[in-house]
Amino acid sequence: MLPPRLSIARIILNRRPLRPPNLKCNPPGLRLFTQNSQLLLVSRTSPRPELPYLYVSSGSPFPRTAPSTQYQGRLARYLTTEKKQRIKTEAKLTVKYIFYFHIIAGFALVLVWLVSVQIKERRYQTPPEWSFRTRNIYRTARIMSEPNFNPSGVTEWPQVGNNYWVALSRLEDPSVDGKDLQIPPGDDHRVYVVGIKALGFTRNGLDLLSKSEEWRRGYYSVLMGAARAAEHLDEEVRDTKRNITFPKEHMIGPSNPRPKPVPHGAASPPLEENCVPASESPHTFYTKILTSTGFSTRQRLDAALVYADWLEFKGLHETAEEMYDWGLDIAMGALPVGVNNVVDTQTGIISNNAAYVSNNLLKATTAMAIHHARNGNLTAALPIFLSVLRAKKQLSLPPIPDAPKAEPTTMEWVMSLAKSILLTPPYPPPPPSGDEAPIHTPEAVCEEAAVMAHVGEILFASSNEDSKPPMKESKSRSTSRKQKSGLSWTRDAVDVSESTLTSMDAADLDGRQTCAECLRTGMDNWSAMVRKMVRDQQRFVSTKEDKVGSGRGWFWGGESTEEAEEDEGGWERELQLVDERMGSVQRLLENEEESRKQRKPGGWLGLG
Repeated sequence: MLPPRLSIARIILNRRPLRPPNLKCNPPGLRLFTQNSQLLLVSRTSPRPELPYLYVSSGSPFPRTAPSTQYQGRLARYLTTEKKQRIKTEAKLTVKYIFYFHIIAGFALVLVWLVSVQIKERRYQTPPEWSFRTRNIYRTARIMSEPNFNPSGVTEWPQVGNNYWVALSRLEDPSVDGKDLQIPPGDDHRVYVVGIKALGFTRNGLDLLSKSEEWRRGYYSVLMGAARAAEHLDEEVRDTKRNITFPKEHMIGPSNPRPKPVPHGAASPPLEENCVPASESPHTFYTKILTSTGFSTRQRLDAALVYADWLEFKGLHETAEEMYDWGLDIAMGALPVGVNNVVDTQTGIISNNAAYVSNNLLKATTAMAIHHARNGNLTAALPIFLSVLRAKKQLSLPPIPDAPKAEPTTMEWVMSLAKSILLTPPYPPPPPSGDEAPIHTPEAVCEEAAVMAHVGEILFASSNEDSKPPMKESKSRSTSRKQKSGLSWTRDAVDVSESTLTSMDAADLDGRQTCAECLRTGMDNWSAMVRKMVRDQQRFVSTKEDKVGSGRGWFWGGESTEEAEEDEGGWERELQLVDERMGSVQRLLENEEESRKQRKPGGWLGLG
């Protein structure tokens, strides 16, 4: 048996102490449930098990093999309740701000786009009847055709032509912008063009009388733009495999046995079996204008003259002369009823007793005279120029202008500015048809000066033909008289154009441009004529001196040589005068160009 005292000791050990615990030595920690204390963030002892996946290896300053007693007190609870709430709030704010930013940026982009559309519309106005897409395509074509659009200065005519042809197809499509158009019967209505599938514009003229004048004017500008693009693409082909346009001289094939190499960095030259013409012929578009019903006389005449100029550039002089005759018939066909015997249709000379002369008639006869002069037919060109000049001299004076309006007040100016910014300006009114009689305006005076410059150039050029060797003394004097007469006409043209330009109204931009071009051409002709006279006179004097030195001209050579030396001194003095005049005219033209850029309509939103 066990000793009895062992049971007594066990009972004593299991008894509860009679003294209460000492609260002052170890006071209990009170936990507040209304707030979180810092003990929750960092604790000296971790109540959780120490498992490896509960700790982040990167960023921990202690290795996992270290005893827990070295870093257990430094571990922190990073994802607390406050941090969770703050992260949620920041995430919501981030999403909200990003959403607001995208909305504001979208509205800003739309606003910038609308402003750019307004600027383009004010610069290149389009008929309001057209659809928005057609108007945008037409404006794009106009902008791309400008020389300063491309930084390299090279116009991408294939793209310009594509835009014009797409706009033309939409205008002639009855389901888009060509409602109520009457398509001629038998027209295939299909023309294949650059880079686009078959477009639906016709080859023949249309009846446009069902459309408004604004629609017809815009349609005319599209046709003229398409014809201009076709002129630049006339000698080019398109590779159907790569849809790239090349000059025809680079094409490899039987029709071009010796192709030129392409520039460095360009695509490889195309094969002839893969090539098609890059564009329709300009004949298609010019013929559409001439055969359509609804265009004004000026529009048809301008198309005929531009087409004739292109034919002349291609070397088709006879066809060009027929087109000039057609333009003259167009101008004569619009004269008032009962007006006959105005122009001789065989020579193009305006009659002295013409009862009525229109602007279109003067324009057509002047173009015909220039055509004759270019082709060396000076005997046919000079009478036409003189008849045109005589008709311009007989023009009636312009009416007395009305009294100038009072300057607007500040409030009126502000209201006008706000209206011009907020409202799209209306489509401009139609220009004159050209069937009316011209008026003797400052611009007409500059046109007279241009005709005088043409007359002087023809007289001087005809004297050069007469001066070809062998030439007799009497013929030489006649040639000198023609040269002096041509110089006299040129001097008068320069004086008239310069005086008119300096006194012309600054708002008349077209008239000032006409005068500036006439003045520049007149000064160039004057300078070239005088320099040639100096060279011819020096050659003549040296020839006379050789004859006198060889014994010929013993009795009459001295007088002619002395007279020639006097003329030589006069031409040299005139050459110095021309050089001085050229400098002053050059400064005047430069100032005119600068002021023209400043006066050109534009500015913010295209406001003048």
